[in-house]
Amino acid sequence: MDKKDLELYVHIPFCIKKCAYCDFLSAPADAKERTSYVDALLSEIAGTGEIYKTHRVNTIFFGGGTPSVLDPGDAERIFHALSENFDISENAEITVEVNPGTVTKDKARTWKECGVTRLSIGLQSVNDDELSMLGRIHTYRDFLDTWETVRREGFQNVNIDLISAIPGQTVQSWETTLRTAAQLGPEHISAYSLIVEEGTPFYERYSQKAAGKNLPVFPPLPDEDTERRIYKATEKILSEYGYHRYEISNYAKDGYECRHNLGYWERKEYLGLGLGASSLIDERRFCNTADMEKYLRVCKDPDGSELHGEKERLSRRDQMEEFMFLGLRKTEGVSAEAFRENFGAEICEVYGAQIRRLSGQGLLELSEGQIRLTGRGIDISNYVFTEFLF
Repeated sequence: MDKKDLELYVHIPFCIKKCAYCDFLSAPADAKERTSYVDALLSEIAGTGEIYKTHRVNTIFFGGGTPSVLDPGDAERIFHALSENFDISENAEITVEVNPGTVTKDKARTWKECGVTRLSIGLQSVNDDELSMLGRIHTYRDFLDTWETVRREGFQNVNIDLISAIPGQTVQSWETTLRTAAQLGPEHISAYSLIVEEGTPFYERYSQKAAGKNLPVFPPLPDEDTERRIYKATEKILSEYGYHRYEISNYAKDGYECRHNLGYWERKEYLGLGLGASSLIDERRFCNTADMEKYLRVCKDPDGSELHGEKERLSRRDQMEEFMFLGLRKTEGVSAEAFRENFGAEICEVYGAQIRRLSGQGLLELSEGQIRLTGRGIDISNYVFTEFLF
């Protein structure tokens, strides 16, 4: 019997210090708390693996938080549990997110021995003042130490994360970050624009609610024109170094596109393990509890009723919407043939009016059965995406 493809996401909700812009489910924790969490995670893996014997895992992504804060022994226990309880493909892409200042030779060697094929390093900027502004724990020198360590340990598929539109950032300082990172020759670069999320220190500093409060003086956020120039410069500069844009914020050398993230944009089934992790299985979305005490207590629940809570069944309309706004994130866009295969309908029968209107506005282009964003469409992609919501 052919097995169904499956992606795994494993959440490690720990960090050394919460960054000023971060709204992810993460927090500092001591060694005892981290080990207790890993014990619970192993129970979840053992209980869940039995349910997915008919699936083969093609990608695994360890995110956080900062997965690299785990001791080598705890990391090894997780990898062993996954290999014992899931059918993992021989050529699976296995990614671990790491942050400078948390990587040692022993950790890198353990990841390599456990089958990790890809690392994603959170650099964000090569400018130490910008790193301090973001609340990062590391300097650029710390990043270089991490970079040299993982290369020496044989990792040949490495992503570098960068953030633009940092307070006080100029087009010139962003160009310096881009070129410095690209000159190192990573196989993949993710370039995200800073979003000021509610509930973060940045929100307290830069939202309208901060007006009138006696807060320390911080540099202003880049204005709209500067952000647009930063955005335009990114693809141009990275293309000079051999990176092609395959998604709105992601660039890769040929053959090094992130398979796990492509799976999200192509709506492949994925299972989330760990605190607050989300899943999409059989057109049902569900999410693990985000309450740590509850997670530690109920993760042995075999059917997931306490761990997951209610599952949301996606309607055919929901599935179509996701197909469009997730698929259009990729520079290759969405395929009319794939739409027909998935939904038994022609894409122009369902979305003809939207496609004609957006094409007329110069935001979409059609070519050989593919519908994709134009350069201008990428600039205002959120507007385009909302047009495909019923």
